[in-house]
This record gives sequence, C-alpha cells and structure tokens, in this order.
Amino acid sequence: MLKFTEDHEWLKIEGNIATIGITEHATEQLGDLVFVELPEVGATFTQGDSAATVESVKAASDVYAPLAGDVVEANDAIVDDPSIVNADPMGEGWFFKLKLADAAAAEALLDEDGYKALIG
Repeated sequence: MLKFTEDHEWLKIEGNIATIGITEHATEQLGDLVFVELPEVGATFTQGDSAATVESVKAASDVYAPLAGDVVEANDAIVDDPSIVNADPMGEGWFFKLKLADAAAAEALLDEDGYKALIG
C-alpha cells in the first residue's frame, strides 16, 4: 500500500512496517540535497514528530513521522550520498523504516490520486 502526507512524505506499507521517504515533488522543490540526518534505530515517534532533516542548496527542511511507531532501520547510504534521494526519491532514496504502532491509521493518509490533487 502506498500512502502520502500533505508534508510530501511517502509511505510504502507492508504489514506493520512502513518505508518512508520524501516525494519527487519535494525533491524538486528543495533542489539538490547536500545533507541528510536520519533518526536512530530504536527511536520512537508519534505522528507529526520531526524525524529527519534534509538540507539542500536552497533550504533546510524537516521530514516528519507520518504515523506513530519505532524506527527499525535507517538508510545510511543517503547520509553518505544525499544525491541518491534526488536521483531516486521513491526507491533507493528512502529514509527510514517504521514499525507502526497502528497500521490502520494509514487509512487516514492520502492515496496517490489525493496527493496528485494536492500538488496540482
């Protein structure tokens, strides 16, 4: 299941694990990323918490936890090479994986059509 937030994060949900990253639209708005800071494995977030930080040549921005849960994996490759996010934001450029506290809460997030409508 693929879901999106109004803050331009995407989630690929498999069971109770969500892989999270930022959308292609977000990378276009930010420009070339030069720095990524990810959460530690084991960190616990509630929905809406700032979970990661990205910096580009244009601006710095927070990446929010789209749902509540515990970080079970972080993509250290994008810390070493932030350009991966620009090149493949919804694939190899994922940020972290979250074990969801309540997978059913994802139903309240945007689907792909809803996200496309949001960004026009």
